[in-house]
Amino acid sequence: MTSQDYLEGQVLLIDKPLTWTSFQAVNKLKYGLIKGLHLPKKFKIGHAGTLDPLASGLLIICTGKFTKRIEEIQGQAKEYTGTITVGATTPSYDLETEINETFPTEHITDELIHETVKQFIGEIDQKPPVFSAIKKEGKRLYEHARAGEEVEIKSRKVTVTEFEITRIALPEIDFRIVCSKGTYIRSIAYDFGQALQSGGHLTALRRTKIGNYSVENGVTPEAFIEALQQSLSS
Repeated sequence: MTSQDYLEGQVLLIDKPLTWTSFQAVNKLKYGLIKGLHLPKKFKIGHAGTLDPLASGLLIICTGKFTKRIEEIQGQAKEYTGTITVGATTPSYDLETEINETFPTEHITDELIHETVKQFIGEIDQKPPVFSAIKKEGKRLYEHARAGEEVEIKSRKVTVTEFEITRIALPEIDFRIVCSKGTYIRSIAYDFGQALQSGGHLTALRRTKIGNYSVENGVTPEAFIEALQQSLSS
């Protein structure tokens, strides 16, 4: 592919590794493309939907004129797979923070889990986690949370079209979920724990699809750069 192809616009499917930020993944591609194809430093590139460092999977990166499509891609349904660990909560609803409370799990049966899932399908009210990038009073929520400030968070309506339990090995519950833009899977993990009359937090998350784009067709940032360098040297 030529520099002109990237300037005209490409949709790149990246399989973001665990611990990487979405920003790091975009930067890796940006500098690789600028260096390899001598693109201008102000070359346009951006991602269509952030993935937390503790999540892996599909990150869609748009280049050139296709950066105008970012909003449209972001608005599409997302599919995730992951693990909810019951019996404990954390302030961030995932592994970013330490466990702050523990709960009984003896009463949780497979039947109760499958029954509880039904409460989460369709349009639901959800409160975003306090450790999130949503802005309130000019600051991101996680900045308020890390400063120990209490903030009132309004619930929002999101839609879950599919919620399937794929493995139960308590305290772990594996799932696959298809949901609308703006859904926090961490909040689902927390709320699911509460609905089970216990606690819950997210211990693994992988984004597998955005609209018709699948992570199966994605490559890691390193693999992308390696393929780019090989194509330039051949």
